[in-house]
Amino acid sequence: MTITVEYYLILSAFMFFVGVAGVLTRRNAIIVFMSIELMLNSANLTLVAFSSYLGNSIGQLFVFFVMTVAAAEAAVGLAIIIAIFRNKLTVNIDEINILKW
Repeated sequence: MTITVEYYLILSAFMFFVGVAGVLTRRNAIIVFMSIELMLNSANLTLVAFSSYLGNSIGQLFVFFVMTVAAAEAAVGLAIIIAIFRNKLTVNIDEINILKW
């Protein structure tokens, strides 16, 4: 039995929808941040699946760019979350209103 591209796409869609559900329903900034990372990983899985299916390595090259952006986003995002926690003593999105007048 071989694993076809449809299985990878189904897994990727499931991962993406779990990430969207996490962003829309959770109020913890760290959980929202992890959900965004999950959505980026599902996009990477889709790119690798199509790259393998088509026999072209361009999709794998795009994955490296997405991973670079995700690493930079993780570093900056966690630094912002830590700075907000130091000021507000919470990571609850509803209680963080530093951009309001």
